[in-house]
Amino acid sequence: MKAKTPWHSGKVICVAVFFIAALITLVAIAFVQNKPIPQKYKYGIVLDAGSSHTAVYIYEWPAEKENNTGMVRQRHTCAVKGKGISSYAQKSSGAGQSLMECIEDAKGNIPADKHEETPVYLGATAGMRLLRMQDSESAEEVMTSVKATLMSSPFDYQGARIISGQEEGAFGWITVNYLGKNFRKAAGTMGALDLGGASTQITFVSGQSVESPDNSMDFRLYGNDYQLYTHSFLCYGKDQVLKLALEKRLMPVETSLEDPCFHPGYSEKKSVKNVFDTPCVHTINKEDMDKSFTHNGTGNFTECQSSIMKVFNFSQCTNSRCSFNGVYQPPIEGTFGAFSAFYFVMNFLNLTGHSLADSKRGLEVYCNTPWDAIKERHPTVKHKYLAEYCFSGTYILTLLENGYNFTFENWKHISFIDKIEDSNAGWTLGYMLNLTNMIPAEAPDTPLMPHGGFVTLVLFLTIFLLILLLLWYKFLGLPSCSSPKEVV
Repeated sequence: MKAKTPWHSGKVICVAVFFIAALITLVAIAFVQNKPIPQKYKYGIVLDAGSSHTAVYIYEWPAEKENNTGMVRQRHTCAVKGKGISSYAQKSSGAGQSLMECIEDAKGNIPADKHEETPVYLGATAGMRLLRMQDSESAEEVMTSVKATLMSSPFDYQGARIISGQEEGAFGWITVNYLGKNFRKAAGTMGALDLGGASTQITFVSGQSVESPDNSMDFRLYGNDYQLYTHSFLCYGKDQVLKLALEKRLMPVETSLEDPCFHPGYSEKKSVKNVFDTPCVHTINKEDMDKSFTHNGTGNFTECQSSIMKVFNFSQCTNSRCSFNGVYQPPIEGTFGAFSAFYFVMNFLNLTGHSLADSKRGLEVYCNTPWDAIKERHPTVKHKYLAEYCFSGTYILTLLENGYNFTFENWKHISFIDKIEDSNAGWTLGYMLNLTNMIPAEAPDTPLMPHGGFVTLVLFLTIFLLILLLLWYKFLGLPSCSSPKEVV
């Protein structure tokens, strides 16, 4: 008869030790081999040289994942002191000097060993587009000044230029959809509504073919083709359109102006030159430019909206349909993110989550509030900006409803947004992503299984094999490692 090897014999213990050691080694290899390596970051800087101010944005992203959607995040921002660079037309050297403080700030927010490889870009928008129209030589001198400042920094200078309104709209669309990870979603993309001081942009994917080539841009992103409708209306930013509206009411030049878009009791003496110092309005003779007028508020939302309607031209359209001023626009489709001044104004007025009807009622009450009560309610806000919220809010509602053709029904598809996951909505991120080719035309390859799933599977299979071995031993016994001996 054959003798069974006892479970506590040296051979069995030896095999068990080697088996357990092998299991531990297998699991250890799985963890060590697939353990995420410490992340190394890359950085990028974009300067948004707007009409009213300049902002510096610093972005960072994991170096090994730069082609994955949503991986770039905003690390830091710096607001340049003073007005926009276009305000330095008479002293161009001041434009570059104005950036120095924020450049120093950027040096402190990016590791020193990354300075030389960090790209820095500057994009100038509608304020500089207007200056170029008005005085191309001064515009060139201003751009030369900011270029010199950026080239003298330790960062990798990649260019400073005046971007087109079409680019501003398209890059804003890329930003909101990249941050929202919409490029990889079946639900589709979000339209972009941008409002600055000197221009406004509307951009979205239309289900119809775009009739006007000037308003069309094509992108291939993550394996999908997008035909964008995009248009930028120069002079229809909130600051310039105020001058357009005042021009309509001031011509011929009067010494007093009663304005329903400013609060009752508001009264301020202003220079005519400050209204007509832009190519957005008609020129007037020097004698009138030297005059001043008293700007009096009457605070009436309905009358304010009627006066704002006069800055739009709805009578001219040579295409199948238009927004205003004869500009083609297909029907509004999908959801929209409204950012920049759209958000700042509506958020101040506490109207970001309201319906169109409720927004109108809210503005009616707000515009009719006496100026003294408004100042008392907001003691820390500069009076110049505080006085304009009634006008700006009424303009936004009029632009969206009558200009871009949003309705009471699809108003709910507009989201007024400031940031998406701690990154500002705006054109700057989309601009950098495009110039650094960080959004691939084709969808990047993805692993069959993430790291965590792989480790779980290895652990499961290891435990499964151990259970099988134990069952083998229980029911079949342990195979002998040597020739069996006969017992007589």
